[in-house]
Amino acid sequence: MTKQFIVWGSIVMALGVALGAFGAHGLEATLTANGREDTFLTASRYHLLHGLALFIVAWLGSRYSDRRITWAGYLILAGIILFSGSLYILAIFNVGVMGAVAPLGGAAFIIGWLLLAWVAWKEPAKG
Repeated sequence: MTKQFIVWGSIVMALGVALGAFGAHGLEATLTANGREDTFLTASRYHLLHGLALFIVAWLGSRYSDRRITWAGYLILAGIILFSGSLYILAIFNVGVMGAVAPLGGAAFIIGWLLLAWVAWKEPAKG
């Protein structure tokens, strides 16, 4: 489980840096025309922040034997895809319906974080 989330975290972070750079240098005119610069920035911030969270999941997976950590990691990954992904699409293509998808990703983030808190609170650490 630890290795899996290190791999996912690394891929997510690389994509976050690439999308952030593309947004700043290649999409500036599009984002400005759509009035969605802040939307793209929010997507990028949450993308990178939760990419780092996947490394936290990997670390917690090495300290606790609990499947809820794996579920939390998958929820955080789903949150990145749903929340940041929908905001990227909204910002770039101005597809308004994508704004309705973002709260699903936000809910996935929240549940993932709460699962991590639950495990850390209730389960004894390894070693």
